[in-house]
Amino acid sequence: QVQLVESGGGLVQAGGSLRLSCAASGRASGRTFSSYAMGWFRQAPGKEREFVAFISWNGGNTYYADSVKGRFTISRDNAKSTLYLQMNSLKPEDTAVYYCAARIYDGGALYYTQSQYPYWGQGTQVTVSA
Repeated sequence: QVQLVESGGGLVQAGGSLRLSCAASGRASGRTFSSYAMGWFRQAPGKEREFVAFISWNGGNTYYADSVKGRFTISRDNAKSTLYLQMNSLKPEDTAVYYCAARIYDGGALYYTQSQYPYWGQGTQVTVSA
């Protein structure tokens, strides 16, 4: 199965930027990173985990939660088996643990629920101060 490790979190002031990375290793049934659709989710203290962004296997299709649209950009480098989330114009309400998630791409146009992703990283903390 695929293992996911997030990095890049930290403390930033409101209006600042961070770039999260998610490095993938291992393979499920010989599949490469490009076999997987990827997503970012986040969980704030006392709240349920929520969808942030999705990217298709080749990066050709992306989708964002309304709360981050226009500020966050999801991307991937299949040669490096790495997923990214560029976060600009950060707000205190973006404070959360951010998780990357993977699922084998099976032709779907969009995956945005937790139950659609069987593989998860351990998360990285993002804290935005006012």
